[in-house]
Amino acid sequence: MRTDQIWQNRTVAETFLTGVRGAIPFATEQINIALRILDQLSIPIQHVADLGCGDGTIAHAILTHYPDAHVTAIDFSEPMLEQAAQRLQPFGDRATLMQADLYTSDWQASLDKQAVGTFDAVLSGYCIHHLPDDRKQALYREIFHQLRSGGCFLNIEHVASASPWIEALFNDTLVDSIYHWHQTQGDRRSREEIGQTFVYREDKKANILAPVEVQCEWLRAIGFQQVDCFFKFFELAVFGGMR
Repeated sequence: MRTDQIWQNRTVAETFLTGVRGAIPFATEQINIALRILDQLSIPIQHVADLGCGDGTIAHAILTHYPDAHVTAIDFSEPMLEQAAQRLQPFGDRATLMQADLYTSDWQASLDKQAVGTFDAVLSGYCIHHLPDDRKQALYREIFHQLRSGGCFLNIEHVASASPWIEALFNDTLVDSIYHWHQTQGDRRSREEIGQTFVYREDKKANILAPVEVQCEWLRAIGFQQVDCFFKFFELAVFGGMR
């Protein structure tokens, strides 16, 4: 039974975007690491796909950093796509927004036929962990075939902790980060209230987390090269590889 469809709920999407997204630890650093890796590729960054684009944060960073790039931003959540459309509106036709579901391979049918198999980079941020593990692996194979030779896949992702103790440590750290961020926004709720609202929230039931080491092995088995975890902070990771 699918649990990720909760993200089509407008309240859930808005709670994440207004209460959590801006407080994710090292969020800017994670995107900067991804950009640094893309800068080192031997091909120009012109055609990029952002899978599970959310409010367009990653797409915005790509379009700003690479003035000649076009981003195809894909999400199945209408509330998220509405936010992405607002954020990416200044880039005009350099951004294409698509509503498609990564839960099956059908998302590829929505791509511009001229773009299929020619992406210089495919990125994803805090999305793929909502898919079952067998579907994660299938999606990674699909991404591999959507990349041109020398292209790169990077996943800025929520991954599994090695033990319940480490998971609890991460959750406690995340509550601190979100609580302090909300204080800067003038929110006077207690740390406990913030934790219950934004960390131990309903949509966490949709998380199907996998260890980053296991996911890197999946990528290697598919044929990705230079596979590594380039950043990790408890359950937050940046990992991927090249075709």
